[in-house]
Amino acid sequence: MKLKVVEISDLRKPDDVSNHIWESVGDDPAFLITFPCFRDRYILVFIEALDGEIDPRIYINKGTGFREANSIAFSSGQAFLITADIGHIGSICSLRVDPATFDTRFRFRAQSFSSAQAMRDCLKRETSNNPSYQEIALGKIPRFWKTFSRIFKSKRRRSHVERYAEANYRLASETPDISSVRVNGLWISIIVPVYNAPTRYLDDLLLSFENQNDKNAELILSDDGSTSPETQLWFERQKQRKNVMLIVNRRNGGIAAATNTGLRAAKGSWITFLDHDDVIAPYALKMIRQTLEQNPTARFLYTDELIVDDNLRITGALLKPAYDSVLLDGVNYINHFSLYRRSRLEEINYIREGFDGSQDYDLLLRYLDGLSNEHILHLPYPAYWWRRTGKTFSSTYIDKATTNARRALVERFTRKGQKVDAGPALTDTLHKITFSRQPHEWPKVSVIIPNKDSYELISQILGDLFQKTDYPDFEVVIIDNGTKDNDVIALYRSYASKETNFFVHISDEDFNFSRAVNKGIAVAKGEHFLLLNNDIEIIEPGWLKEMVSCLAYEKTGIVGAKLLYPNKKMQHAGVIAGFGGLAGHWYLNKPANYGGPMNRLHVRNSMTCVTAASMLISGDCAKSVGAWDEENFVIAYNDVDYCLRAYNAGFRVVWTPFACFYHHESATRGSDAEGEKQKRFEREKSNLRRIHNTTDFIDPALNPAYSRNKSDPDIIVPSSIATPRTFWPAS
Repeated sequence: MKLKVVEISDLRKPDDVSNHIWESVGDDPAFLITFPCFRDRYILVFIEALDGEIDPRIYINKGTGFREANSIAFSSGQAFLITADIGHIGSICSLRVDPATFDTRFRFRAQSFSSAQAMRDCLKRETSNNPSYQEIALGKIPRFWKTFSRIFKSKRRRSHVERYAEANYRLASETPDISSVRVNGLWISIIVPVYNAPTRYLDDLLLSFENQNDKNAELILSDDGSTSPETQLWFERQKQRKNVMLIVNRRNGGIAAATNTGLRAAKGSWITFLDHDDVIAPYALKMIRQTLEQNPTARFLYTDELIVDDNLRITGALLKPAYDSVLLDGVNYINHFSLYRRSRLEEINYIREGFDGSQDYDLLLRYLDGLSNEHILHLPYPAYWWRRTGKTFSSTYIDKATTNARRALVERFTRKGQKVDAGPALTDTLHKITFSRQPHEWPKVSVIIPNKDSYELISQILGDLFQKTDYPDFEVVIIDNGTKDNDVIALYRSYASKETNFFVHISDEDFNFSRAVNKGIAVAKGEHFLLLNNDIEIIEPGWLKEMVSCLAYEKTGIVGAKLLYPNKKMQHAGVIAGFGGLAGHWYLNKPANYGGPMNRLHVRNSMTCVTAASMLISGDCAKSVGAWDEENFVIAYNDVDYCLRAYNAGFRVVWTPFACFYHHESATRGSDAEGEKQKRFEREKSNLRRIHNTTDFIDPALNPAYSRNKSDPDIIVPSSIATPRTFWPAS
């Protein structure tokens, strides 16, 4: 580590002398010595008077900032060598040194050492060169403020999440703060509505802000007429602090009113909102500020979160995907830390009252309306600690909060000219948007099924299509590569004689899935194309209406469904590009009702890929992306190739859990693990890596903190700070 010396006040450095010589120009000269969370264990401070004597004082941060009660004054002297043991790890990362109380000249520097012996050797050299040095040993000084101590001080084995957090904060501490010199004025205002908050929560929050050491940030605490004597007394006793504003509203007006009071007082160009029982993670402001400065066109940024218990022990993480408006319509996965431009907040008239419990969700939906995806950044850094106590408004009054959330969602689509209803998803408190359509408004869909023989499978799927599906306008197109089974041929003839929307095209040839799809699309008469395996079993009648409805989401070109194995375990909840260096299904073999991270599998999601076993392709997407690749992807990965091509062309891929099937996977095709099939499979894997570089592809639907080596990914310990990202590729 490299410690840093920053002049705070009443100091001047002469231009014509060594960097270590300073002049005090007032009665309160002060230096701040800062060091990262992971650092050399010992520091040595050199102070030498050049004009007589000096009377230094050191302030030790015990987790509550620099206070007179925690300072040490030294008798006047000519030179001082002050040593301190700051430990190899700690969340208290600064000392303050006041070299004198009057105008004078002096030499000042600080140095770190990894071992006590190295420091003793340096002391010996310095005292032999200048016998006037007084040696002063501070010994061990406090290392941890309490909100951080449980990560590092516990002797138990740390969880994946704790090791992930530790690595991120270490990496952030080592990241050069190259942008700080360019900050002019307040760049961010942090607004916190407060109501009857326990003082320990407020102390934790205030301390987490002060430990950011950001001179250009302000914290605004807006009390909403608290009735708790504890909270009232805390506000009364707070001394004036730089960049901390306390607002006391005498009347309880609700969380929206209290937040708006803070907003109107804010001076930062960026705004964020915190809850009074949560804290800011180490180095959060540093990482956010640098990201925004390096992305000047950004209009919105959000980060990841850690979940902590009432004592701020880490219990989980909210590791989010890149921005996905479809997912956001089902669950407010963005939440905290969210950065808003103040100018745009003014344009939309701040937070609306009447959405209690979901006022932040309503604000988010209105703010993001009309913003381009490339202006919305996700910073995969755990910048926020969410204290989950079960006592927040939305958990105590969940029904009201859920109702208000759905009202905000309906209004969002109304602003776009779309008529919708909002109801429960697979989790009752999450949301499903239902797009209103008249019967004549459903477009014609061509259902394309590749098949050969397989009487039991093809008879079941055809029966399910014509007897269980309530979609008003579809046709079935069978692309058969050489059936010899007379029962299957008779089945075809039977359907052709009684169903005007049934067509069969038979050609005796080797099976090539991509070629079958291309043939089907070429002869289809529908506006959209639904690829369906012959081994699919339909469960409920509204599946096709659900898939077609998902095309109403902006720029959607492909829709995939939820597939279960016959034993009701999960087979398809979306495909992650880059899994295993190729692509793979995530959460394979999980229970049918498994929710996944943030219950994402209970609502619709944008993905980069879905399986062709049940894939709806819009006519616009089919026309723009072109034919399926018959040469490079005969059997395997053709759906991944096609979805990635659509993704790169700017089309959205949506996965929905509200269209669900049983999938008797590969029931007719057999194994690819032997002979010529194995060779072909290896070629197609190689083609996917070559064409789409899936070895290095980080799927924006997956947080980069998740491993890519298995279907149920682990949280991994990063070796570098993750970079900000958007969902859509650069055009």
